[in-house]
Amino acid sequence: MQLWRNIARQRWAKVAVGVAAAEFLRFVGTTSRFTFEPPDIYERLEAGKPVILAIWHGQHLLAPAARKLEFPTKILISRHHDGEINAVAAERLGIGTIRGSGSHGGSFVRKGGVAAFQAMVDALAKGYSVALSADVPKVSRVAGPGIIKLAQASGRPIYAVAFATSRRLVLDNWDRTTINLPFSRGCGVAAEPLSVPAAADAEELEACRRLLEDRLTAVTRRAYEVVDRPHRGA
Repeated sequence: MQLWRNIARQRWAKVAVGVAAAEFLRFVGTTSRFTFEPPDIYERLEAGKPVILAIWHGQHLLAPAARKLEFPTKILISRHHDGEINAVAAERLGIGTIRGSGSHGGSFVRKGGVAAFQAMVDALAKGYSVALSADVPKVSRVAGPGIIKLAQASGRPIYAVAFATSRRLVLDNWDRTTINLPFSRGCGVAAEPLSVPAAADAEELEACRRLLEDRLTAVTRRAYEVVDRPHRGA
C-alpha cells in the first residue's frame, strides 16, 4: 500500500494519470450527443466574453471536453496533490490553469488564494474567461462568496452552468463527483448572466451569492432532467 502511495506522489505518475483522464474525457465528449439550453449559449458567451463560469464541484469534469476551442478559458484548480492531475488534464484539453483556492469563511489567505484571486482578475482583464467551482470548500452545493467578489472586482458577469450525461458514475464522496461515460446523451445548461455591482454592500453581495446558488441548483437539476428523460428514437 505504501509503495502505491509513493508512486502516486511522483510527478510522472500524476502526468500519466492526467493525460489518460484528458483523453478519456475527450472520448466522452466526441462519442456523446449534446444539446444545449439555450441553444445559442456559446454565441451568447462569445458576444459577452470574457465571462465567469460557475459550476458545482464534482460536476465539473466534463466541462473542458464540452467547450468550444475558440472560447479561451482558464480554470481555477486547487494546489492539493490531486489538483496536479486535474491541471495536467485541463492543459491537455487546451485549458489554461490558475492554481489556488479559497478557504472556509471566505478567506483567500490560505492555499495561495490571494495570488489566485488576482490571477483570475488579471486573466479576465486580458480577455480570458475564467471557470471555477462555486462551492465553499468541502461543503457541497453551497456557493461561497469568493466568486461573487471576483465578479465585483472584475466587472464581468457570472454564468451558472451545468453539464450532465445519461451514462455516468456518481461517487459517494463529499461533492458527489460525477464521472461521465461515453456514448451518452449529454446536455449543457446555462442561466442568465449575473452581474455584481462594483459598489455592492454586504447585503447586496449576500443576495447575489444566494441567487447564484439558486441558479446553479436549477441548471444542474435541468441538465439531469434532460438526459434522464425517456429516449424517443435515435
